Amino acid sequence: MGTQTSDLAAQKCQPCEGGTPPLSNEEIQDLLQSIEGWKFQNGQLHKAFDFKNYHHTIAFVNALAWVSHRENHHPDLEVSYNRCKVSYVTHAIGGLSKNDFICAAKTDRLFEP
Repeated sequence: MGTQTSDLAAQKCQPCEGGTPPLSNEEIQDLLQSIEGWKFQNGQLHKAFDFKNYHHTIAFVNALAWVSHRENHHPDLEVSYNRCKVSYVTHAIGGLSKNDFICAAKTDRLFEP
């Protein structure tokens, strides 16, 4: 994990209101360098996490739900037996905000051994 990722994970999400501009493509590409394995596709951040079994997958989902609640920024999840695909976008602004990257970094922290 790079220093920039650590910095993102230590930050707190800020409320985003309509009228706040989404990040530019350049800003998105710069921030993507800070979160390993995340992809920018279809206007969202995506990453799939693989697990040993369903129990570990659901434990991750529950931990992520707790982090999301604390940050008041919630991902879309696709959950299967041993995989969880996490997607972030800031719906209120119709694009990505720094909050999406902060939460992606916090999500990565949950997956660390």
